Amino acid sequence: MHSSVEEKAVKCIRCGFCLDACPTFRLTGNEADSPRGRIYLMRSVAENVIPLDQDVMKHIDACLGCRACETACPSGVQYASILEEFRTEIEERGQRPGLQRFARRQLLNTLTNPRLFSATLKAAQVLGGSNGHQRYMPSFAAEMLTGSASAPVTLPAVPEKVSVGTLPEINPAIGEKRATVAMLAGCVMRVLYHDTNEATVRVLQQNGCEVLVPRSAGCCGALHVHNGYLEDARQRARTLLDALESVEMDAFIVNSAGCGSTLKEYGDLLADDSLYAERARRFAAKVRDISEYLMELGLRPPKGSLNLRVAYHDACHLAHGQKITAPPRKMLQSIPGLELVDLPESDTCCGSAGIYNLTQPTMAKKLQQRKIDFILETGAAVIATGNPGCLAWIHQGLKERGSAITVRHPIELLDEAYRA
Repeated sequence: MHSSVEEKAVKCIRCGFCLDACPTFRLTGNEADSPRGRIYLMRSVAENVIPLDQDVMKHIDACLGCRACETACPSGVQYASILEEFRTEIEERGQRPGLQRFARRQLLNTLTNPRLFSATLKAAQVLGGSNGHQRYMPSFAAEMLTGSASAPVTLPAVPEKVSVGTLPEINPAIGEKRATVAMLAGCVMRVLYHDTNEATVRVLQQNGCEVLVPRSAGCCGALHVHNGYLEDARQRARTLLDALESVEMDAFIVNSAGCGSTLKEYGDLLADDSLYAERARRFAAKVRDISEYLMELGLRPPKGSLNLRVAYHDACHLAHGQKITAPPRKMLQSIPGLELVDLPESDTCCGSAGIYNLTQPTMAKKLQQRKIDFILETGAAVIATGNPGCLAWIHQGLKERGSAITVRHPIELLDEAYRA
Protein backbone atom coordinates (compact mmCIF):
# COMPACT_ATOMS: atom_id res chain seq x y z
CA MET A 1 0.00 0.00 0.00
CA HIS A 2 1.31 3.47 -0.90
CA SER A 3 3.11 5.02 2.10
CA SER A 4 1.56 8.47 1.49
CA VAL A 5 -1.86 7.05 2.40
CA GLU A 6 -0.52 6.30 5.88
CA GLU A 7 1.26 9.66 6.15
CA LYS A 8 -1.86 11.64 5.25
CA ALA A 9 -4.30 9.42 7.15
CA VAL A 10 -2.42 9.77 10.44
CA LYS A 11 -3.35 13.48 10.53
CA CYS A 12 -6.97 12.52 11.25
CA ILE A 13 -7.53 13.02 15.01
CA ARG A 14 -11.00 11.38 14.84
CA CYS A 15 -12.71 14.48 16.25
CA GLY A 16 -15.93 13.78 14.35
CA PHE A 17 -16.45 17.24 12.82
CA CYS A 18 -16.69 15.51 9.45
CA LEU A 19 -19.64 13.31 10.41
CA ASP A 20 -22.48 15.78 9.96
CA ALA A 21 -20.86 17.15 6.79
CA CYS A 22 -20.85 13.71 5.14
CA PRO A 23 -23.95 12.99 3.01
CA THR A 24 -23.60 9.20 3.21
CA PHE A 25 -23.18 9.19 7.00
CA ARG A 26 -26.25 11.42 7.36
CA LEU A 27 -28.32 8.86 5.49
CA THR A 28 -26.90 5.64 6.93
CA GLY A 29 -25.63 6.56 10.40
CA ASN A 30 -22.90 3.97 9.75
CA GLU A 31 -19.45 4.96 11.02
CA ALA A 32 -17.83 3.00 8.18
CA ASP A 33 -19.69 5.28 5.74
CA SER A 34 -18.21 8.44 7.27
CA PRO A 35 -14.89 10.13 6.39
CA ARG A 36 -13.47 9.27 9.82
CA GLY A 37 -14.53 5.64 9.43
CA ARG A 38 -13.22 5.36 5.88
CA ILE A 39 -9.87 6.87 6.87
CA TYR A 40 -9.65 4.29 9.67
CA LEU A 41 -10.38 1.51 7.16
CA MET A 42 -7.85 2.81 4.61
CA ARG A 43 -5.18 3.27 7.25
CA SER A 44 -5.84 -0.22 8.66
CA VAL A 45 -5.36 -1.71 5.18
CA ALA A 46 -2.21 0.37 4.61
CA GLU A 47 -0.77 -0.89 7.91
CA ASN A 48 -1.73 -4.51 7.12
CA VAL A 49 -4.12 -4.69 10.07
CA ILE A 50 -7.03 -5.79 7.87
CA PRO A 51 -7.16 -7.13 4.29
CA LEU A 52 -8.38 -5.13 1.32
CA ASP A 53 -11.53 -7.18 0.85
CA GLN A 54 -15.00 -6.66 -0.62
CA ASP A 55 -16.37 -5.24 2.64
CA VAL A 56 -13.73 -2.49 2.72
CA MET A 57 -14.29 -1.75 -0.96
CA LYS A 58 -18.05 -1.46 -0.39
CA HIS A 59 -17.56 1.46 2.03
CA ILE A 60 -14.90 3.14 -0.11
CA ASP A 61 -17.04 2.85 -3.25
CA ALA A 62 -19.99 4.36 -1.35
CA CYS A 63 -18.00 7.59 -0.81
CA LEU A 64 -19.09 10.41 -3.11
CA GLY A 65 -15.69 12.11 -3.04
CA CYS A 66 -17.60 15.37 -2.45
CA ARG A 67 -14.92 16.77 -0.11
CA ALA A 68 -17.45 18.32 2.29
CA CYS A 69 -15.40 16.68 5.05
CA GLU A 70 -12.38 18.75 4.03
CA THR A 71 -14.35 21.95 4.52
CA ALA A 72 -15.43 20.76 7.99
CA CYS A 73 -12.06 19.33 9.10
CA PRO A 74 -10.15 21.47 11.65
CA SER A 75 -6.95 19.46 11.09
CA GLY A 76 -6.66 20.02 7.35
CA VAL A 77 -6.79 16.31 6.48
CA GLN A 78 -6.36 15.84 2.71
CA TYR A 79 -9.19 13.34 2.46
CA ALA A 80 -9.61 13.51 -1.33
CA SER A 81 -5.93 12.74 -1.89
CA ILE A 82 -6.08 9.76 0.50
CA LEU A 83 -9.21 8.46 -1.22
CA GLU A 84 -7.81 8.86 -4.74
CA GLU A 85 -4.59 7.02 -3.89
CA PHE A 86 -6.48 4.24 -2.11
CA ARG A 87 -8.91 3.83 -5.01
CA THR A 88 -5.94 3.61 -7.35
CA GLU A 89 -4.53 0.82 -5.17
CA ILE A 90 -7.86 -1.04 -5.49
CA GLU A 91 -7.79 -0.79 -9.29
CA GLU A 92 -4.10 -1.61 -9.63
CA ARG A 93 -4.49 -4.72 -7.47
CA GLY A 94 -7.34 -5.89 -9.69
CA GLN A 95 -9.60 -6.44 -6.68
CA ARG A 96 -12.85 -6.17 -8.66
CA PRO A 97 -14.49 -8.91 -10.74
CA GLY A 98 -13.15 -8.80 -14.29
CA LEU A 99 -16.40 -7.66 -15.94
CA GLN A 100 -16.92 -4.86 -13.44
CA ARG A 101 -13.33 -3.70 -13.86
CA PHE A 102 -13.79 -3.65 -17.64
CA ALA A 103 -17.14 -1.82 -17.41
CA ARG A 104 -15.82 0.93 -15.12
CA ARG A 105 -12.83 1.64 -17.32
CA GLN A 106 -14.98 1.65 -20.46
CA LEU A 107 -17.42 4.05 -18.84
CA LEU A 108 -14.65 6.52 -18.02
CA ASN A 109 -13.12 6.23 -21.46
CA THR A 110 -16.55 6.76 -23.07
CA LEU A 111 -17.41 9.85 -21.01
CA THR A 112 -14.06 11.45 -21.82
CA ASN A 113 -14.25 10.83 -25.58
CA PRO A 114 -16.93 13.26 -26.90
CA ARG A 115 -17.58 11.43 -30.18
CA LEU A 116 -17.83 8.04 -28.50
CA PHE A 117 -19.97 9.51 -25.71
CA SER A 118 -22.36 11.07 -28.21
CA ALA A 119 -22.68 7.78 -30.14
CA THR A 120 -23.18 5.80 -26.91
CA LEU A 121 -25.98 8.13 -25.76
CA LYS A 122 -27.77 7.62 -29.06
CA ALA A 123 -27.46 3.85 -28.66
CA ALA A 124 -28.63 4.00 -25.03
CA GLN A 125 -31.76 5.89 -26.09
CA VAL A 126 -32.60 2.93 -28.31
CA LEU A 127 -31.48 0.07 -26.02
CA GLY A 128 -32.32 1.46 -22.57
CA GLY A 129 -35.65 0.96 -20.85
CA SER A 130 -37.93 3.80 -19.78
CA ASN A 131 -40.76 4.43 -17.37
CA GLY A 132 -42.46 7.81 -17.72
CA HIS A 133 -39.78 10.43 -17.10
CA GLN A 134 -37.16 7.83 -16.16
CA ARG A 135 -34.74 6.29 -18.63
CA TYR A 136 -32.68 3.29 -17.53
CA MET A 137 -29.29 1.98 -18.48
CA PRO A 138 -29.59 -1.38 -20.30
CA SER A 139 -29.82 -4.04 -17.59
CA PHE A 140 -26.80 -6.04 -18.81
CA ALA A 141 -24.61 -2.90 -18.68
CA ALA A 142 -25.95 -1.88 -15.27
CA GLU A 143 -25.20 -5.31 -13.81
CA MET A 144 -21.66 -5.25 -15.19
CA LEU A 145 -21.04 -1.77 -13.79
CA THR A 146 -22.54 -2.17 -10.31
CA GLY A 147 -21.90 -5.86 -9.82
CA SER A 148 -25.55 -6.31 -8.88
CA ALA A 149 -28.77 -7.06 -10.71
CA SER A 150 -30.96 -5.61 -7.95
CA ALA A 151 -31.00 -1.84 -8.51
CA PRO A 152 -31.88 -0.32 -11.91
CA VAL A 153 -29.55 2.48 -12.97
CA THR A 154 -31.44 5.67 -13.81
CA LEU A 155 -29.67 7.68 -16.48
CA PRO A 156 -29.32 11.44 -15.92
CA ALA A 157 -31.39 13.70 -18.16
CA VAL A 158 -29.79 14.30 -21.55
CA PRO A 159 -31.02 16.11 -24.67
CA GLU A 160 -33.12 14.07 -27.10
CA LYS A 161 -30.70 14.98 -29.87
CA VAL A 162 -27.03 14.84 -28.93
CA SER A 163 -24.01 15.96 -30.93
CA VAL A 164 -20.46 17.16 -30.35
CA GLY A 165 -20.21 20.94 -30.17
CA THR A 166 -17.25 22.88 -31.53
CA LEU A 167 -16.20 26.42 -30.61
CA PRO A 168 -14.16 28.82 -32.78
CA GLU A 169 -10.50 28.71 -31.79
CA ILE A 170 -10.19 32.51 -31.59
CA ASN A 171 -12.99 34.70 -30.20
CA PRO A 172 -12.10 38.43 -30.14
CA ALA A 173 -12.89 40.68 -27.19
CA ILE A 174 -15.83 43.09 -27.40
CA GLY A 175 -14.84 46.68 -26.66
CA GLU A 176 -11.56 47.42 -24.90
CA LYS A 177 -9.44 44.30 -24.60
CA ARG A 178 -8.66 43.57 -20.95
CA ALA A 179 -7.17 40.06 -21.11
CA THR A 180 -6.42 37.00 -23.22
CA VAL A 181 -7.77 33.79 -21.78
CA ALA A 182 -7.90 30.18 -22.91
CA MET A 183 -10.87 27.97 -22.15
CA LEU A 184 -11.47 24.25 -21.64
CA ALA A 185 -14.29 23.02 -23.90
CA GLY A 186 -14.37 19.77 -21.93
CA CYS A 187 -15.70 16.29 -22.68
CA VAL A 188 -19.21 15.97 -21.24
CA MET A 189 -19.67 19.74 -21.66
CA ARG A 190 -19.10 19.50 -25.42
CA VAL A 191 -21.81 16.84 -25.77
CA LEU A 192 -24.49 17.81 -23.23
CA TYR A 193 -23.89 21.51 -22.62
CA HIS A 194 -22.44 23.09 -25.74
CA ASP A 195 -24.89 25.99 -25.24
CA THR A 196 -23.21 26.66 -21.87
CA ASN A 197 -19.79 26.68 -23.53
CA GLU A 198 -21.05 29.20 -26.09
CA ALA A 199 -22.53 31.35 -23.33
CA THR A 200 -19.21 31.24 -21.46
CA VAL A 201 -17.34 32.53 -24.52
CA ARG A 202 -19.89 35.33 -25.11
CA VAL A 203 -19.76 36.50 -21.48
CA LEU A 204 -15.96 36.58 -21.52
CA GLN A 205 -16.05 38.56 -24.77
CA GLN A 206 -18.53 41.01 -23.23
CA ASN A 207 -16.05 41.48 -20.40
CA GLY A 208 -13.20 42.42 -22.72
CA CYS A 209 -11.52 39.03 -23.04
CA GLU A 210 -10.10 37.49 -26.16
CA VAL A 211 -11.01 33.81 -25.76
CA LEU A 212 -8.82 31.06 -27.18
CA VAL A 213 -10.23 27.52 -27.42
CA PRO A 214 -7.38 25.27 -28.68
CA ARG A 215 -8.81 22.27 -30.55
CA SER A 216 -5.91 20.11 -29.38
CA ALA A 217 -6.82 20.59 -25.71
CA GLY A 218 -8.70 17.43 -24.72
CA CYS A 219 -9.63 15.62 -21.49
CA CYS A 220 -8.19 17.01 -18.23
CA GLY A 221 -8.27 13.63 -16.42
CA ALA A 222 -10.66 14.66 -13.62
CA LEU A 223 -12.92 11.60 -13.80
CA HIS A 224 -9.88 9.31 -13.81
CA VAL A 225 -8.39 11.09 -10.76
CA HIS A 226 -11.61 10.74 -8.77
CA ASN A 227 -12.12 7.06 -9.58
CA GLY A 228 -8.74 5.47 -8.98
CA TYR A 229 -6.90 5.79 -12.27
CA LEU A 230 -4.18 8.23 -11.29
CA GLU A 231 -1.66 7.13 -13.92
CA ASP A 232 -4.25 7.56 -16.69
CA ALA A 233 -5.01 11.02 -15.27
CA ARG A 234 -1.33 11.97 -15.23
CA GLN A 235 -0.96 11.01 -18.89
CA ARG A 236 -4.00 13.11 -19.81
CA ALA A 237 -2.59 16.00 -17.80
CA ARG A 238 0.72 15.80 -19.68
CA THR A 239 -1.11 15.72 -23.02
CA LEU A 240 -3.18 18.77 -22.07
CA LEU A 241 -0.10 20.68 -20.90
CA ASP A 242 1.66 19.87 -24.20
CA ALA A 243 -1.36 21.13 -26.15
CA LEU A 244 -1.30 24.43 -24.25
CA GLU A 245 2.48 24.91 -24.13
CA SER A 246 2.57 27.58 -26.85
CA VAL A 247 -0.68 29.33 -25.86
CA GLU A 248 -0.09 32.78 -24.36
CA MET A 249 -2.81 33.46 -21.80
CA ASP A 250 -3.53 35.43 -18.66
CA ALA A 251 -5.85 32.74 -17.29
CA PHE A 252 -7.27 29.33 -18.14
CA ILE A 253 -11.05 29.36 -17.72
CA VAL A 254 -13.19 26.38 -16.71
CA ASN A 255 -16.99 26.17 -16.38
CA SER A 256 -17.09 22.61 -14.99
CA ALA A 257 -16.42 22.37 -11.24
CA GLY A 258 -14.97 18.85 -11.28
CA CYS A 259 -12.54 19.69 -14.08
CA GLY A 260 -11.52 22.97 -12.45
CA SER A 261 -10.74 21.26 -9.15
CA THR A 262 -8.44 18.74 -10.82
CA LEU A 263 -6.74 21.32 -13.06
CA LYS A 264 -5.90 23.45 -10.03
CA GLU A 265 -4.21 20.41 -8.49
CA TYR A 266 -2.01 19.54 -11.48
CA GLY A 267 1.01 20.65 -9.44
CA ASP A 268 0.30 17.86 -6.94
CA LEU A 269 -0.73 15.34 -9.60
CA LEU A 270 2.58 15.71 -11.46
CA ALA A 271 4.79 16.63 -8.49
CA ASP A 272 7.02 13.56 -9.00
CA ASP A 273 7.43 14.11 -12.75
CA SER A 274 10.70 15.96 -13.28
CA LEU A 275 9.77 16.95 -16.85
CA TYR A 276 6.32 18.33 -16.05
CA ALA A 277 6.23 19.31 -12.36
CA GLU A 278 7.18 22.96 -12.80
CA ARG A 279 5.03 23.42 -15.91
CA ALA A 280 2.11 21.87 -14.04
CA ARG A 281 2.52 24.27 -11.10
CA ARG A 282 2.72 27.32 -13.38
CA PHE A 283 -0.33 26.21 -15.32
CA ALA A 284 -2.38 25.36 -12.22
CA ALA A 285 -1.79 28.88 -10.89
CA LYS A 286 -3.60 30.26 -13.96
CA VAL A 287 -6.70 28.05 -13.70
CA ARG A 288 -9.89 29.91 -12.75
CA ASP A 289 -13.56 28.98 -12.52
CA ILE A 290 -15.55 31.29 -14.79
CA SER A 291 -17.34 32.96 -11.84
CA GLU A 292 -14.10 33.36 -9.91
CA TYR A 293 -12.34 34.97 -12.88
CA LEU A 294 -15.13 37.43 -13.67
CA MET A 295 -15.12 38.65 -10.07
CA GLU A 296 -11.33 39.02 -10.12
CA LEU A 297 -11.40 40.85 -13.46
CA GLY A 298 -14.25 43.13 -12.43
CA LEU A 299 -17.57 42.09 -13.91
CA ARG A 300 -19.20 44.49 -16.35
CA PRO A 301 -22.79 44.53 -15.01
CA PRO A 302 -25.42 43.49 -17.58
CA LYS A 303 -28.04 46.05 -18.58
CA GLY A 304 -30.77 43.55 -19.45
CA SER A 305 -33.01 42.28 -16.65
CA LEU A 306 -34.31 38.79 -15.85
CA ASN A 307 -37.38 38.69 -13.62
CA LEU A 308 -36.64 35.27 -12.14
CA ARG A 309 -36.50 33.67 -8.72
CA VAL A 310 -33.30 31.60 -8.69
CA ALA A 311 -31.83 29.18 -6.13
CA TYR A 312 -28.16 28.24 -6.29
CA HIS A 313 -26.80 24.72 -5.66
CA ASP A 314 -23.10 24.54 -4.77
CA ALA A 315 -21.37 21.93 -6.92
CA CYS A 316 -19.15 19.94 -4.54
CA HIS A 317 -15.88 20.44 -6.40
CA LEU A 318 -16.52 24.17 -6.58
CA ALA A 319 -17.56 24.74 -2.95
CA HIS A 320 -15.39 22.12 -1.25
CA GLY A 321 -12.70 21.35 -3.82
CA GLN A 322 -12.00 24.94 -4.89
CA LYS A 323 -13.53 26.79 -1.89
CA ILE A 324 -15.57 29.00 -4.23
CA THR A 325 -19.02 29.91 -2.92
CA ALA A 326 -19.41 33.70 -3.11
CA PRO A 327 -18.39 34.46 -6.76
CA PRO A 328 -21.24 32.57 -8.50
CA ARG A 329 -23.77 34.15 -6.14
CA LYS A 330 -22.35 37.64 -6.74
CA MET A 331 -22.46 36.97 -10.47
CA LEU A 332 -26.15 36.08 -10.25
CA GLN A 333 -26.90 39.05 -7.99
CA SER A 334 -25.42 41.38 -10.62
CA ILE A 335 -28.36 40.61 -12.92
CA PRO A 336 -31.12 43.23 -12.65
CA GLY A 337 -34.49 41.78 -11.65
CA LEU A 338 -33.10 38.41 -10.54
CA GLU A 339 -34.06 37.31 -7.02
CA LEU A 340 -31.57 34.90 -5.47
CA VAL A 341 -33.14 32.74 -2.76
CA ASP A 342 -31.51 30.37 -0.28
CA LEU A 343 -31.50 26.63 -0.91
CA PRO A 344 -31.31 24.51 2.29
CA GLU A 345 -28.23 22.24 2.29
CA SER A 346 -27.05 24.03 -0.85
CA ASP A 347 -23.51 22.67 -0.41
CA THR A 348 -24.60 19.05 0.14
CA CYS A 349 -23.98 16.65 -2.76
CA CYS A 350 -26.91 15.96 -5.09
CA GLY A 351 -25.72 12.38 -5.68
CA SER A 352 -24.29 12.84 -9.17
CA ALA A 353 -20.60 12.89 -8.17
CA GLY A 354 -19.01 12.03 -11.52
CA ILE A 355 -19.99 8.42 -12.25
CA TYR A 356 -21.39 7.78 -8.76
CA ASN A 357 -25.02 7.92 -9.90
CA LEU A 358 -24.24 5.06 -12.29
CA THR A 359 -22.10 2.91 -9.96
CA GLN A 360 -24.03 3.52 -6.70
CA PRO A 361 -27.60 4.04 -7.96
CA THR A 362 -29.46 3.45 -4.68
CA MET A 363 -27.53 5.99 -2.59
CA ALA A 364 -27.39 8.45 -5.50
CA LYS A 365 -31.17 8.32 -5.82
CA LYS A 366 -31.70 8.99 -2.11
CA LEU A 367 -29.42 12.02 -2.25
CA GLN A 368 -31.09 13.27 -5.41
CA GLN A 369 -34.56 13.06 -3.87
CA ARG A 370 -33.41 14.86 -0.72
CA LYS A 371 -32.01 17.64 -2.92
CA ILE A 372 -35.24 17.86 -4.94
CA ASP A 373 -37.31 18.10 -1.74
CA PHE A 374 -35.33 21.16 -0.68
CA ILE A 375 -35.46 22.69 -4.17
CA LEU A 376 -39.24 22.44 -4.28
CA GLU A 377 -39.45 24.32 -0.97
CA THR A 378 -37.69 27.40 -2.40
CA GLY A 379 -40.39 28.45 -4.85
CA ALA A 380 -37.61 29.10 -7.38
CA ALA A 381 -38.25 28.99 -11.12
CA VAL A 382 -34.61 28.16 -11.86
CA ILE A 383 -31.90 26.16 -10.11
CA ALA A 384 -28.41 27.37 -11.02
CA THR A 385 -25.32 25.20 -10.60
CA GLY A 386 -21.85 25.06 -12.12
CA ASN A 387 -21.14 21.43 -12.96
CA PRO A 388 -22.48 19.18 -15.76
CA GLY A 389 -23.15 16.20 -13.50
CA CYS A 390 -25.24 18.31 -11.12
CA LEU A 391 -27.11 19.93 -14.02
CA ALA A 392 -28.11 16.57 -15.52
CA TRP A 393 -28.89 14.74 -12.26
CA ILE A 394 -30.95 17.53 -10.68
CA HIS A 395 -32.78 18.01 -13.99
CA GLN A 396 -33.63 14.29 -14.00
CA GLY A 397 -34.95 14.46 -10.45
CA LEU A 398 -37.16 17.45 -11.23
CA LYS A 399 -38.53 15.75 -14.37
CA GLU A 400 -39.53 12.71 -12.35
CA ARG A 401 -41.47 14.93 -9.94
CA GLY A 402 -43.25 16.63 -12.85
CA SER A 403 -41.74 19.99 -11.86
CA ALA A 404 -41.49 22.91 -14.29
CA ILE A 405 -38.36 24.23 -12.55
CA THR A 406 -35.46 24.51 -15.00
CA VAL A 407 -31.79 23.87 -14.27
CA ARG A 408 -29.22 26.29 -15.72
CA HIS A 409 -25.53 27.05 -15.41
CA PRO A 410 -25.13 30.53 -13.80
CA ILE A 411 -23.16 31.73 -16.82
CA GLU A 412 -26.18 31.06 -19.06
CA LEU A 413 -28.30 33.42 -16.98
CA LEU A 414 -25.64 36.13 -17.12
CA ASP A 415 -25.31 35.65 -20.88
CA GLU A 416 -29.09 35.95 -21.23
CA ALA A 417 -29.02 39.24 -19.32
CA TYR A 418 -26.28 40.63 -21.58
CA ARG A 419 -28.22 39.62 -24.67
CA ALA A 420 -31.47 41.05 -23.31
